[in-house]
Amino acid sequence: MPKLKIIIFAVLFFLIIIGFLLYSRFISTKGLIIKEYKIINGKITDLYHGLKIVHISDIHYGSTIYKQELETMVERINLLKPDIVFFTGDLFSENEINDEYIKEITEVLSKIEVKINKYAINGNHDYDYPKEFKNIMKNSGFINLSDTYDIIYNEKNEAIFIAGLSTNSYGNLKIQDKIKPTMEYLESDNEFIYNILLLHEADFLDKVDYEKFDLVLAGHSHNGQVRLPFIKNIYTPYGAKKYYSEYYKLNNTELYISSGLGTSVLKFRFFNKPSFNFYRITNK
Repeated sequence: MPKLKIIIFAVLFFLIIIGFLLYSRFISTKGLIIKEYKIINGKITDLYHGLKIVHISDIHYGSTIYKQELETMVERINLLKPDIVFFTGDLFSENEINDEYIKEITEVLSKIEVKINKYAINGNHDYDYPKEFKNIMKNSGFINLSDTYDIIYNEKNEAIFIAGLSTNSYGNLKIQDKIKPTMEYLESDNEFIYNILLLHEADFLDKVDYEKFDLVLAGHSHNGQVRLPFIKNIYTPYGAKKYYSEYYKLNNTELYISSGLGTSVLKFRFFNKPSFNFYRITNK
């Protein structure tokens, strides 16, 4: 009898593990959630009140995200009628890039409609494909903001400063050197009413003067691709050991990290459906 109980327990345990793997692979990686946030900041003037921003990240095309999933994302984005769309890196997946994928990604992303601009920075998985990343972003209407900045104005010439950093997981340049020209320009002009920074790996934020920015948007961690109840973090990659959850308040700087759309390394998600973030920036 004890041997029979052991066998039954072993079979049940095996079935639970198989069920967990099948759910994580084929169900939890499907569907799309929109995470909505209201960001209140007294610096925002009335003309910018209600500014709508969509934040997408970690597409990892060819992992669990293909043309159909990307088209669904674009449809949902366009229904929101955003002013700005930000992409915080990892367009590609491990060794999953070819001419067909490049054509599909460009075709679908070019359909994202915005009132102001679309901006992007690269992620660690994009590092080995600089030409492909640059061409896709350009041909789909995104401004590549990796290690540079842009400024948007309203009809009263009130300015919002938007900076971007390329992935910090690879390359010879330190983050402090990459952001130096941006910070010099930012500090030379005090007329910006609101400052935004995009970076892929949030842990590198501690290496820059982030308090100069009101809002920081990042990706990379997927907020923990596989989650278990009551356990905050099972595994997050290098560059996402300190900052990996959805939101952090760092003095007066607000940091939001997208949980992303695709999967990295292993094609599993658990308690963490594919998603993108939608922010409404207000002054009250």
